[in-house]
Amino acid sequence: MISDDHDEEAGEDTPAEPRAPRGPQDTATALTRAYVVHPDLKTTRKRRLPEHGLAEAVALAAALPGLDVVGAEIARISRIAPGLLFGSGKVEELKTRFKDLEVALVLVDGTVGPVQQRNLEKEWGVKVLDRTGLILEIFADRARTREGVLQVELAALSYQRSRLVRAWTHLERQRGGFGFVGGPGETQIETDRRAIDDEVIKLKRQLEQVVKTRELHRASRRKVPFPIVALVGYTNAGKSTLFNRMTGAEVLAKDMLFATLDPTMRGVTLPSGRKTIVSDTVGFISDLPTQLVAAFRATLEEVLEADLILHVRDIAHPESAEQAADVADILTSLGVKADTPQLEIWNKLDLVPIEARASLELSQASRSNVFAISALTGEGLPALFDAISTAFDEAKTEADLTLSFAQGRQHAWLHAEDVVVTEDQTDEGWQVHIRWTPRQEARFKAL
Repeated sequence: MISDDHDEEAGEDTPAEPRAPRGPQDTATALTRAYVVHPDLKTTRKRRLPEHGLAEAVALAAALPGLDVVGAEIARISRIAPGLLFGSGKVEELKTRFKDLEVALVLVDGTVGPVQQRNLEKEWGVKVLDRTGLILEIFADRARTREGVLQVELAALSYQRSRLVRAWTHLERQRGGFGFVGGPGETQIETDRRAIDDEVIKLKRQLEQVVKTRELHRASRRKVPFPIVALVGYTNAGKSTLFNRMTGAEVLAKDMLFATLDPTMRGVTLPSGRKTIVSDTVGFISDLPTQLVAAFRATLEEVLEADLILHVRDIAHPESAEQAADVADILTSLGVKADTPQLEIWNKLDLVPIEARASLELSQASRSNVFAISALTGEGLPALFDAISTAFDEAKTEADLTLSFAQGRQHAWLHAEDVVVTEDQTDEGWQVHIRWTPRQEARFKAL
């Protein structure tokens, strides 16, 4: 539980152990009273308003079982105090408020250094968790597959390692050596850090096996003549609801940040008859912890394999444009190619006020790759499905191929793709005249 996690992060004598994901039974007891603080540094230009940042932080806290958010506020600071993050006056003001509200956990929506975290805990007498720690807690609670659990554990250990600093006296104790030579032994912080490093190496080896398995699955899909459509977007943009609409699946879809973590893939036959594979991925968020981006890279690489990306936006959200910019930044950092076709999906149209519909439709009409829909009601989906089918109807070129009888799999693949125009059988194999798209040509060469 949260109330126990921070002792490990502070570097107690026993090495930090990776935590297993919590089950529903762990949250059935008393709730932890939490308070959310969103630091607003006046000298920093940000993409979004602090009020919306605070609302998102509260939603993050609400997404974690076992918390009762009893208050939230924006803390405006002129500069970052090295030791406490906030100024001494603000620290005292918040201390009084926390005492009055009987707060047990403070969630700071930003980066809190290890020394700052420890100092704030001493001043306030409560547990302190920063944005990265909170998101890690949510991911640990939601991961279900073996891969997801390993990825979260790896990210958590990387985060914990950064918490091992010389801010606590017990980490400065030294353990004696064998006595063969003089001088100090090994400090406790070095022992703890090495224990974490050993566990990280073990987890990375296990994840390597998962990555190999995932790559085998990708290789198998490359042989199947169906294009891959990947859903990406900000968390809670409605990706899973759209995925369920397209596939008939029953992936968890709730009005909650990070409702689903583990990627899901399903085969879909569009109304046009075209068959595709649709992939639902983990939602993005601003300031996504670097540890999580690194740990979930194998999962997010599904996006790199996609033939078409559907960027799902919550068009009813007041900061939809800012969320879209965050998603674009993460896609770029993942290495998604600029020439990968993308369609922008303006979801949750049912939540847009009637008076705002006209300007929204005008804006949509000026962009050919934008589709306003409601995954919940089904509005706008026929046009989207037609656009997905059309996206794969690329310009075609003709070519002649010579295949030996040993290339029976390639020969069957060409017929499955319906690209064969004429064919002649010879003593050595087949002479085939084909008409295909660049995408089909690339898939054929990958066989």
